[in-house]
Amino acid sequence: MLIAANKAVSIDYTLTNDAGEVIDSSAGGAPLAYLHGAGNIIIGLEKALEGKQAGDELKVAIEPVDAYGEYSAELVATLNRSMFEGVDELEVGMQFHASGPDGGMQIVTIRDLDGDDVIVDGNHPLAGQRLHFQVKVVSVREALAEELAHGHIHGEGGHHH
Repeated sequence: MLIAANKAVSIDYTLTNDAGEVIDSSAGGAPLAYLHGAGNIIIGLEKALEGKQAGDELKVAIEPVDAYGEYSAELVATLNRSMFEGVDELEVGMQFHASGPDGGMQIVTIRDLDGDDVIVDGNHPLAGQRLHFQVKVVSVREALAEELAHGHIHGEGGHHH
């Protein structure tokens, strides 16, 4: 069975950056299970897996536009510490939900602290980076009706309710 829209796919993968540093991997754990065509994984990897089948292995480099987007300086803001009421200790790397420019919720990460200034970054941590995947397709099957309705795979390596 070939990977196509609405198929349940399980992959083993290792993700590295341009320097070859491992960013993420399924090694030592369950394969990643996802619903192909549902936006569960980055579009560039989904495109690379299209038409593959169980047992296939591939190495692919995904440019930022097909991964987490280009880095946007517009998503960096300086806020006053008073906007973080109820948080006693602010630290670089902490993440918070915030209202995005479109009115929706987004996650921002504290990038720097300077006195009462808190510099937050709404970019995904991997924005602007070329990503390198080494992937082995473990399995491909028809997605269950419930998985199609929910937009994700259930069970090991997938979503748990």
